[in-house]
Amino acid sequence: MDREATGRSVRRWAAPAAALLLLNASLTFVSVWPTLAVRPTLQLSLECAALVLALVLAAHLGFAITRTAQRALASLWVALIVARYVDVSTRSLYGREFNLYWDLQLLPDVGAMFAYVAQPGVLLASSGALLVVPLVLYLPTRWAIGAVSRACGSRGFRLAASLASLVLLLLAVGQRLDGAGFPRAPLVAPVSSVIAGEMAELTREATGRNRRAVPPSPPIESDLAYVQGADVVLLFVESYGVTSWERPEFRAALAPARADLSAAVAGTGRASVTATVQSTTFGGESWLAHISLLSGIEVRDPDMNRRLMAERRDTLVTAFSRRGYRTLAVMPGLHARWPEGAFYGFDRLYGAPDLGYKGPPFGWWDVTDQFVLARMNELALAPQPRPPVFVFLPTISTHVPFTPVPPYQPDWARLLTSAPYDEADLAVSYDAEPDWSNLGPGYAQSLAYLHDTVSGYLRMQSGRDLVLVIVGDHQPPALVSGEGASWNVPVHVVSSRPTVLARLRAQGFRDGLAPAGPPLARMDTLLPILLHAFGNAE
Repeated sequence: MDREATGRSVRRWAAPAAALLLLNASLTFVSVWPTLAVRPTLQLSLECAALVLALVLAAHLGFAITRTAQRALASLWVALIVARYVDVSTRSLYGREFNLYWDLQLLPDVGAMFAYVAQPGVLLASSGALLVVPLVLYLPTRWAIGAVSRACGSRGFRLAASLASLVLLLLAVGQRLDGAGFPRAPLVAPVSSVIAGEMAELTREATGRNRRAVPPSPPIESDLAYVQGADVVLLFVESYGVTSWERPEFRAALAPARADLSAAVAGTGRASVTATVQSTTFGGESWLAHISLLSGIEVRDPDMNRRLMAERRDTLVTAFSRRGYRTLAVMPGLHARWPEGAFYGFDRLYGAPDLGYKGPPFGWWDVTDQFVLARMNELALAPQPRPPVFVFLPTISTHVPFTPVPPYQPDWARLLTSAPYDEADLAVSYDAEPDWSNLGPGYAQSLAYLHDTVSGYLRMQSGRDLVLVIVGDHQPPALVSGEGASWNVPVHVVSSRPTVLARLRAQGFRDGLAPAGPPLARMDTLLPILLHAFGNAE
């Protein structure tokens, strides 16, 4: 074969080869942590093999792949690409599969939050991407399908392509049937199977076939003998996961704030013990962790959450009510009516409008954690005489995107005014725009602010008989916590009551603030541990 003929042969095979590489790469990419970007891999796509076999068979039988058919195939392929991206990104962000039924219901709230906190340029670029990306994907995909279709007119290409595709499909079937004993191939799980699984899950959720019976409540009874007379505050800290202790960059950034918190605990005559628990959620949906701990029932999805809240059950709240405590929920993230909240049995619920924040806005909810603690103190703890109180307070300042971080205000009384901060401090905070490609530094800064806030609060309440339970609701999204992160969160108990701390140590808590070792419990099974520590002497 002369040089010219060789060149023609190479050119004839180059286009379909490039097309096959493109089609395969479009369904085998993986996420690039800690971003929403993706990268290609050397893995192989079964959908690509199935498409090649279909095109080869059509050519062999004499069926022409019309332009209309190519457009339809390209559109279908773009849908597969989008599904692949959603799947790998959701697993990377939230450590779980995308749930079509529940996650789509949350999209309006997530979109509204993103629109509120994102920079205008980022918002505009994201909105434009929703329109442009499908077109950008469609054009090369249509070319690639056309190139493979045209190449199928060659008997040699049909033979080589069909043989390679059949081998790949047979390997996939063999691996599935024979397990480890069959030759391994670098195959990606088919996107179509992911879609089929999601559709089946959607059908089960929509028809109610996926529902599990709400399990019985554990015994929720305690004489609270070891905390009687003390105020008990349950502080659920947003996005506070063990990653903040495990990742070296977070440990280093938070070391000064944590040292000061330890000093505040010891300097006010208190001590702390710590354990690790496994949350029932990851990267979001904090309310699933809240209800799991307060009810003692494992709640991992919105369906179980809704059905449980429609029942009448004892909770940690009612356990305190029975022993003469005034029970309060201070919820700065709550802006609407919440009739379901009656499930918990609080004597009074303070939402964002009840707190009356007058300062500058920070993040999606405007209000800051330090203000909320100051306002809680004014509303619930300062009035005298009064019975002891139990307070449930979920924080919000450490929520994605973590910045701008409020400045810490040493003058707590000033937080309740319309000018809680100096202009210079505000300017520094507002200059820190979220970096959506690297949220880690903002996460560390927001947690440092939370630590400073708790340290200041303990010092302000140095003479108060206080039992402070600090629990992380869930790990931050995988953009921060990393690929394959656990669902574990710290739980600290700070108190001047030695018996409470000793009973917690006996159940596996350790002295200090640093969590260590495997999880002591799951979020729901933490409830009986706390109730035992608070009372019920054997």
